[in-house]
Amino acid sequence: MDKPWKISRGPIAATELDVEKATAINMLLIRPVGVLPAKPGDPILPFAVGLFNELRPLLKPEGGVTTLRRATAAYVHCRRYYFASAQPDSVRHGVDGEPVEPMSPEDRLVAQKRFLSLKQSAGKVDAPEPAAPVPPPLLSKSEQIRAALLGRKGASARAG
Repeated sequence: MDKPWKISRGPIAATELDVEKATAINMLLIRPVGVLPAKPGDPILPFAVGLFNELRPLLKPEGGVTTLRRATAAYVHCRRYYFASAQPDSVRHGVDGEPVEPMSPEDRLVAQKRFLSLKQSAGKVDAPEPAAPVPPPLLSKSEQIRAALLGRKGASARAG
């Protein structure tokens, strides 16, 4: 996997979770920014290089830069953002959502690798681990004998 993908999946639609992350960013700003999805189904737009520096001046006075950085990181380090960035026709966008420049093949390849890595690790998380065997309850000798006798009676009743 040393070459970027050649077939585009078209715009990658935001999910409810993507919109929640985008809303968390917009809540920290004095105005919403157009590069973030407003509702599920809106396209996920890859950020222009240095976009965070354009977001900082929009930070509300009571907001913290670290909080904004973490909220932005939570958004851009998710599978669908990487998937959108890895598309052959992906374009970087400015703060108001305007196209700025095509994504470089190198950046698309990095996004593709990160997407596949997250997808693989999510598959491991989604697969349920086999349950550990449950040890039988500790029974007294008389309880064990009673259980064995009841088991035999039930088996003979079913057979007959």
